[in-house]
Amino acid sequence: MVLLFAVLSFLSTFVGGLIGLKYKDRLHLILGFTAGVLLGVVAFDILPEIIALLNETSTEVIWPMIALVVGFLVFHILEKSLLIHHAQEENYGKHKHPSVGIFSALALIGHSFLDGVGIGLAFQISENVGILVALAVIAHDFSDGLNTVSLVLLHKNQERRALYFLILDACAPIFGALSTRLFVLNQSASLLYLGFFGGFLLYICASDILPEAHSEKSSYKTIFLTICGIALIFLVTRLV
Repeated sequence: MVLLFAVLSFLSTFVGGLIGLKYKDRLHLILGFTAGVLLGVVAFDILPEIIALLNETSTEVIWPMIALVVGFLVFHILEKSLLIHHAQEENYGKHKHPSVGIFSALALIGHSFLDGVGIGLAFQISENVGILVALAVIAHDFSDGLNTVSLVLLHKNQERRALYFLILDACAPIFGALSTRLFVLNQSASLLYLGFFGGFLLYICASDILPEAHSEKSSYKTIFLTICGIALIFLVTRLV
């Protein structure tokens, strides 16, 4: 049962990424939607999960919030360090550095791996809980595939490289689900991970994706798609 849902998660991620590749000529619109999805994931998925875990473990809220700030700063420092390294390029602000897109994709692949871990651990609790968690993961993995492709293409990587990272992202939940046969995730570690990843998503949403979405073709259509991305995650988290 766990493997079946992990495979469905693979298909959802892969289809989302293929759509991103097919409509790459409308990347600014896709990026607007992607930004809304990431913001929705933080607001309606990650932060509520942190609050729930805090209530269960009686952990001080300061620790996941520190992890959130660290996640934000780690990617900020890495990204700006790459730009400083290329500072000798004329008009470097107009260039895109593929390594930034690769780092972003790797972070999302790590998140997809932990999505699979979530499926596996949920089935350890009960079959009903496992099915509910798996449906939620499958629903938002479509956006994960789209996000991975968008971030790789955003920083001027080749389409072939975007497809390569999409395959890795799609396979990650399967390996994550299988890994849960070997361990049980500690709740305190989950809190720190959720905080860290929430900070990472906030950074790439506000400082990377949204500015790029409006850099050349800013429009109300892009804004509308951002709102649609937020609404999609809201509905997924409420209904599933």
